[in-house]
Amino acid sequence: MSATTAPSAPSASTKKKLPAAVWILIAMVIGIVIGHMIFINFPDKKSAAEMAGYISILSDIFLRLIKMLIGPLVFSTLVVGIAHMGDASSIGRVFFKAMAWFLSASLVSLLLGMVLVNLMQPGANFGLPLPEIGTSANLATGKFTLKDFISHMVPKSFAEAMANNEILQIVVFSMFFGVALAALGEKGKTLLDAVDQLSHVMLKITGYVMKLAPVAVMAAMAATIAVNGLGVLLKFAVFMGDFYIALIVLWLVLILAGFLFLGGRVFKLLKLIKEPFMISFATASSEAAYPKILDALDRFGVKRKISSFVMPLGYSFNLDGSMIYCTFASLFIAQAYGIELSLGTQITMLLVLMVTSKGIAGVPRASLVVIAATLNQFNIPEAGLLLILGVDSFLDMGRSATNAVGNSIASAVVAKWEGELLPEAEAETNAARLDQELQATLAHPVSAAHS
Repeated sequence: MSATTAPSAPSASTKKKLPAAVWILIAMVIGIVIGHMIFINFPDKKSAAEMAGYISILSDIFLRLIKMLIGPLVFSTLVVGIAHMGDASSIGRVFFKAMAWFLSASLVSLLLGMVLVNLMQPGANFGLPLPEIGTSANLATGKFTLKDFISHMVPKSFAEAMANNEILQIVVFSMFFGVALAALGEKGKTLLDAVDQLSHVMLKITGYVMKLAPVAVMAAMAATIAVNGLGVLLKFAVFMGDFYIALIVLWLVLILAGFLFLGGRVFKLLKLIKEPFMISFATASSEAAYPKILDALDRFGVKRKISSFVMPLGYSFNLDGSMIYCTFASLFIAQAYGIELSLGTQITMLLVLMVTSKGIAGVPRASLVVIAATLNQFNIPEAGLLLILGVDSFLDMGRSATNAVGNSIASAVVAKWEGELLPEAEAETNAARLDQELQATLAHPVSAAHS
């Protein structure tokens, strides 16, 4: 009897181990169906929006839980990572390597958007009524000056930075804190151990919160489709199709860059980040994917002292999806209004965007704010933003997912440059250990927390 019952145990556990990415994909499909049914059965936009508001409570709760974790998670992992780096010269070296990658990737993304929008010409013969010139899109455009950005980097209060989830400000404070803690040596060991324990606690909580991801994804998709309907995608099919083609080209460029430095292992990395990729796509939030990307990088073999330093910086300086959108959308609006821009003017616009787009993470619809400010400087009607506002949530999905890919590859490459990337065999062993810890936590959460 035991011989017949023994094989059944693995099969039962195998059934439970349906990949999280598959559950998210199923949730997306269910969400689209629910949203479409609401849109059909509630033709009154007000009623549909009200229904969508109730449904989106689930995704709002998930995103609020993620935002609740981001500040303490960034602080604790970054402080521990910096303290383990040792001296300030190591921190400076990693910082400049990361910034070199970020600025190069941003420039390539902006340039790619400029080239592709000129080749595909989605705004030419647009075929839909254009908003009257002079109509305001009601977006604040004065907040993205270089002076404001630089002064905004330094927090007035650490508590305020944590409360507002100002990632860049948290990074600045954490860098000072980590360097000072490392300088204390043995005196700081107790506090360092406490911060290290805090990081583990935050990661445990993250594991629990991520169980809600499929539900949140379903709710986010349903709410978006319920309000906008699938028909809006047909109206803007050319523009959206061209933009997603541009994103695919950017993904290929990023993967190629990763391949040059990581070799064939880059495809293993892409496999590991498919779940955070889909979470960020469905929720249109890069932040939602942050904890899962850290976990994926751990499994890939990136040492935490690198990933916990590079990833938060990337959320302010390496938003590749947002970058390509800035040039693509700006020039699309110019094309729609029949405004001819010389190559020199377009390059100037690209350089302006390079500066004004930094530090936009965490600002709602930040890409639109940056574009609005840029349009004003080049005498392109700001009213053109009203053309894309209706489909911006669908475009934001692609932007957020692209940001997740770009930051993952950046962290892995910087780790390789620093010699802090585990060999494949060691990375596999580490991933197996993490899986065992996860199973133990999920099976006995209370006892695992006490161990």
